[in-house]
Amino acid sequence: MLRVSGDLAIAQTVDFFTPIVDDPFLFGAIAAANSVSDIYAMGAKPILGLAIVGFPSDKLPLETLHEILRGGAAKAAEAGFPIAGGHTIIDDVPKYGLAVTGVVHVDKIVRNSTAKAGDVLVLTKPLGNGILVCAHRALNGKRFGRKPPSLDEAVRWMMMLNRDAAEAMVDAGVSAATDVTGYGFVGHLLEMGVGAEIRMKDVPLLDGAREWLRRGYRPEGTIRNAEAFCNRVDVNVSEEDYLLLCDAQTSGGLLMAVPPDRLAALESRMRQSGLFYAKVGHVTGAGGKVTLAP
Repeated sequence: MLRVSGDLAIAQTVDFFTPIVDDPFLFGAIAAANSVSDIYAMGAKPILGLAIVGFPSDKLPLETLHEILRGGAAKAAEAGFPIAGGHTIIDDVPKYGLAVTGVVHVDKIVRNSTAKAGDVLVLTKPLGNGILVCAHRALNGKRFGRKPPSLDEAVRWMMMLNRDAAEAMVDAGVSAATDVTGYGFVGHLLEMGVGAEIRMKDVPLLDGAREWLRRGYRPEGTIRNAEAFCNRVDVNVSEEDYLLLCDAQTSGGLLMAVPPDRLAALESRMRQSGLFYAKVGHVTGAGGKVTLAP
């Protein structure tokens, strides 16, 4: 985030990754939605994107690259900004994402480090897409054995922009926010730098995520998260629940810290806009420990 003149600041972010779905158009759209998510989490409006692409042109047809770029451009257009160029290299596997620039009034900036004791924690998308994608990849195309899980619901959530939820949070006046992506719910909560208590029973999960986790499908990113964060969290839930809270997400929702006196305004705005949200816990204070409760 950089103030450029007067009350105007720009927000800059970048993200890219390898395909998580087979359809190249959907992959491009999901990657674009994921890339712009940090802009929304900061309360900013995206105005420009640049594409970052790695592509194995000796292994895949250029039509596949065209579809990836078309998917990204379509999602950027939905978000209201152009992809004005970018850079492509030859790589062993496809990679795609965006560097995105946004603008915001300095008084409207939302930080991830300003949550306060008593704030209610609100999550705007269910967790579990990392587990479902892992199971689908492992089983898709196999002639025998288990049928892979459907990714239709996970794709719908991953394709969803955080734009409308971000507008609601800025209007309501939240204390802080972050988006939930590769470090999982727990990792991004820790990033906010405050103590918190999370009620597992209130955390929304994608249908099938718990079932496929029980069957042994655990993404490497999810396992790395769980190992990295365990010493910083008071884990009073099962290993299964802890892994779900550490599941590495793609294009996850916003995690907002909302002052109690502004919660009703946020909920009203979210309901009026038909947006999903769940109250999953509260902030206990600066520098405290994150506690995971049943």
